[in-house]
Amino acid sequence: MTATHHPSTEQAENQETAFEDFCSRYPTYLRTHSLDDLRQREYHRLDAQGHAYLDYTGGGLYGDYQLRDHMALLQQGVFGNPHSSNPTSRAATELDEHARHYVLKYFNASPDEYEVVFTQNASGALKIVGESYPFGPNDRYALTFDNHNSVNGIREFARARGAQVTYIPVTPPDLRVNEADLLAVLDQPHRGGNNLFAYPAQSNFSGVQHPLEWIEMAHKRGWDVLLDAAAFAPTNPLDLSQWKPDYIDLSFYKMFGYPTGVGCLIAKKSALAKLQRPWFAGGTIEIASVQGGGHILHEGAAAFEDGTINYLILPAVEIGLKHLEAVGVEVIHDRVVCLAGWLIERLLSLQHSNGKPVIRLYGPADTHMRGGTVTVNFYDPAGRLFDWRKVEEAANLEQISLRTGCFCNPGAGEIINGLTAADMEIHFRSQNRMTFEEFIEVMDGKANGAVRISLGIVSNFSDVWRFWRFAQGFVDKVVV
Repeated sequence: MTATHHPSTEQAENQETAFEDFCSRYPTYLRTHSLDDLRQREYHRLDAQGHAYLDYTGGGLYGDYQLRDHMALLQQGVFGNPHSSNPTSRAATELDEHARHYVLKYFNASPDEYEVVFTQNASGALKIVGESYPFGPNDRYALTFDNHNSVNGIREFARARGAQVTYIPVTPPDLRVNEADLLAVLDQPHRGGNNLFAYPAQSNFSGVQHPLEWIEMAHKRGWDVLLDAAAFAPTNPLDLSQWKPDYIDLSFYKMFGYPTGVGCLIAKKSALAKLQRPWFAGGTIEIASVQGGGHILHEGAAAFEDGTINYLILPAVEIGLKHLEAVGVEVIHDRVVCLAGWLIERLLSLQHSNGKPVIRLYGPADTHMRGGTVTVNFYDPAGRLFDWRKVEEAANLEQISLRTGCFCNPGAGEIINGLTAADMEIHFRSQNRMTFEEFIEVMDGKANGAVRISLGIVSNFSDVWRFWRFAQGFVDKVVV
């Protein structure tokens, strides 16, 4: 099942030949050579340790420069809790506010129009919207089948307040949304009520990029728009002077690896003012009284940053954004699209001796409106599915880091299997809690998970070549 760890001379020559052919077919790749220099200079540990890192949608990688800059800043300064006006508190506040403004600058968002709320991660940003959006009876929450579970989870807040929840399907094999289905939902807002439409700019499951034009389309029909940019922002520019969603969630570690544990909600000031917090915490209030039984929240972002912000880490966010600016996210985008295009073509060409395909691709088979995420499953000559967990185990032996499972995106997983509401509802009717292992048994050979290869800032041809060689090891293999 596994490929040879140390390629032979013939295999090495084949890689060189394949690279020449790749460059002739994807000449844009040659204009991204600065990323090879960057990998050698700032990410040299990858090649020194023999890693093929193919899990950028799970988490980005940091450059040495980011660590050096952040550590130097901490070593040279004295920083205290910013909830004060003493000298060390002011020093921390100044750095953190600078980071806040730099987030807006990076995404070309006017500080007159947008605010930044720092959170633990993208999920934390989505929870703020979910718990605070003023859903009421007959209001509407619409979202695509293709969404991360942290977006799906907002439906529980909506349902609890009597709002209507509507899912908009995606269509295989490309897993895109039929615009007629989208308009059928968007054309029916709750008139005079609150309507929230949520979708990912890029699918964390398939790499599909859903149109940013939907933002204005929804606005014109009376909807607020929540754009999940967590999988999109690491390899694509997002210009908030052109595209104007009401809420945008991000995890910075997905963009540049370090720091972890911090994300943000970028929100229009008008949209932030619309949110109604169900509680208050330290750091969020101007005044609170025990005897008076009341409280007054801060205005703006401070009303949503519970407790003390991660004030020593936030300067590293600005460092990371400057790192991406210096590298050029457009360059990163060009590279990952070239690599994904080549890998998709090669994987789709794999056949068993009987002519049956080795893999099944989920998502577009070309590079139009897609990112650097390639999701597949492996099948044997009889069409039987290889357990994706076993595929990951085999990849681990090759020092190939990829991700398997459903990637917290059950809607896309249900669609690829043609599962219906009736198929899924039965699993939640039992009084006994079903484990994930029991769920897999019930699925009985269906592709309840998949293998995801995702590319990022310093991915190169050698990385995708190694996965291609690994995938060739499944030709004529039999599921046992």
